[in-house]
Amino acid sequence: MTSQQPVLVGPRVALRDPQESDVSALLAILQQPEVSLWWVGFDEARVRADFLEQPESTRVIELEGAVAGAVVVLRSTDPEYPTTIMHIFLGTQFRGQRIGEESLALAIRHEFNDGITRITLDPNVHNTGAIRSYERLGFKTIGVLRDYQLRPGGHMEDALFMDLTRSDFPEGPPLPQIKIG
Repeated sequence: MTSQQPVLVGPRVALRDPQESDVSALLAILQQPEVSLWWVGFDEARVRADFLEQPESTRVIELEGAVAGAVVVLRSTDPEYPTTIMHIFLGTQFRGQRIGEESLALAIRHEFNDGITRITLDPNVHNTGAIRSYERLGFKTIGVLRDYQLRPGGHMEDALFMDLTRSDFPEGPPLPQIKIG
């Protein structure tokens, strides 16, 4: 697969296009109990369909040569609404190190530089760790999306609707201050 998007490089992570060799690592992450709680129903076929067959919307998070997760970037094609929706997942061994924040900050900076003016997120209301990370990046809660996500067992749960605009951070959110080493 040839690269569709530029590789985005931060102090610790790189965001790059997905490759066939990433399928097993992405699937292993998506099947971790703490990840599959929010990312439900992934098998090898769905990983290929959702990430490899749509490389323009997936950025693999790479840390020191290892696949740490992915950022899903869903950009509006309507020029009147220059908005991007983002989703992110990380392997549990990479949590608590602000890797997700660095990855999102890189992706957001790229989107703002490319003309997008608003980024939205829709985390489950119970995913408090993710919500805290998004708030540290500058995202604001707009409201609650009621009965938004079908959960295992058939019940519906709410999500927060959060956004960050280019007017909040013209250059994009700052990269997290991280002690390296």
